[in-house]
Order: sequence, then structure tokens, then C-alpha cells
Amino acid sequence: MTDQPFTVVGADRPSRWIVTCDHASNRVPDCLGGDLGIAPADMARHIAYDVGAAGVARRLAERLNARAILSDFSRLVIDPNRGEDDPTLIMKLYDGTIIPANRHVGETETQRRLDAFYRPYHAALAELAARRDDSVICAVHSFTPRLNGRAPRPWPIGVLYSHLDERLARPLIARLVAEGLRTGDNEPYLGHLDGDSIDRHALRTGRPNVLIELRNDLIGQEDGQIAWADRLAPILDEVLASSQL
Repeated sequence: MTDQPFTVVGADRPSRWIVTCDHASNRVPDCLGGDLGIAPADMARHIAYDVGAAGVARRLAERLNARAILSDFSRLVIDPNRGEDDPTLIMKLYDGTIIPANRHVGETETQRRLDAFYRPYHAALAELAARRDDSVICAVHSFTPRLNGRAPRPWPIGVLYSHLDERLARPLIARLVAEGLRTGDNEPYLGHLDGDSIDRHALRTGRPNVLIELRNDLIGQEDGQIAWADRLAPILDEVLASSQL
């Protein structure tokens, strides 16, 4: 297996921040045939990756003078933001689309994908985070404006967090609301999931953390990615400084 399952940006940058993007890519590595059996239009949807999130993550890390790590495999290959025992680790049906290449995935294939993609990504993230004793994790994700058959999602931005650590999320939400942004408070999803990336690399180690969700119609193009990175970077630095963490 020669496919690199992650990209590290700015490895020598000095900031406390580490920007992560678990769902940066819709790439299906060559060792899986480069295709999961679904249409290119589906691979361009939110089911395959977080549309626009990689562009925001790269630019946000640059503005924070921070290190960043981005996955380089589709979440449909295996989802790095799930625990290894999570039943949605390898999705067979997602938002109305059947994933043919995943329909008959069993334990052997699951372990192969864990070893090839999931575990190397998390090992690299753990190594980056351990370079400083005071590392702070900012995870960047995006969400679709509407799931099939569901109500529209009105928030341009959401902040997710676990009840186990609200230290940065609460003041960040307050700051975004003060900016006039309609901000999802643990919306459009709840922010605690055992075994996910924040649980693994922040909650279990006591690192301050925040997870930002941006609506993907706002960041699908480069200008939106730049605008949100420009807007969020000073807010994040301000909230971290005032937290005294």
C-alpha cells in the first residue's frame, strides 16, 4: 500500500493550535480500485467528504500559524471520526445512496482499512498533538444544508462539543453570536461521540478543543473558504486567550 492516507501542513509552525480535517477528501485510494461503485455525482456530495472543509482548514491553519492534518481518503472508505467499534465506521447506506463496494465488507476488510488509512491518520495526529504540552485542537467540518427528506438547516455555522469539556465551545458560541451569526449550539449534531477524533485526541488527554461545522454551500468555493478562515482565525485566538487555558 503506497497511498498516503493524510497530509500534514505547516509541521513546524509554532502555534498551540492544531487544525484537523477528518473528512478532507473524497479520494478512493488505488488499492481499493479508485472507486466504490457509486456515481461521480454522489462522490462529490457530503456523503463522501466534508465539502469545502479542507480549504477552510488549510487557510485557518495558515492564519493561526498552526499545524494542520487532513485526511486523504473518503469517509466512505472508512470514517476517521468514528470509534473503531462504531457500526457506522464503514457506511453501506448514506443519505439514500447505497455504497456497493461496502455492502459485503466484513471483519477482514475492515481491519485492512483500519491499518491502511484510519490508524496511520490517528497516529500522525497523536504525534502532532504531543509536540506541545499545551496543544489545542480545532476540528473543521462542514454539513449539508439539508438531508434527504429532512428540514432545512438554517445555521451558517455550528459549534459542537462534549458535555465533558465545554471550556472553549461555550465562549466561542457567545462570541459568534455577538458577531451576529446564527450559531448552532451542538447543531446540526450533538458533539459527543465515544471514540471520535475529539474524544480520542482531546477529551482523553485533557486538551482544550472545539469543533466547527460550516454549512457547505457557504464554503464550496475558494472565496467562501478564505472569508470564513479570515473571520474565524482572530475570533479563535481571542477566545483562547481570554479563556486562560
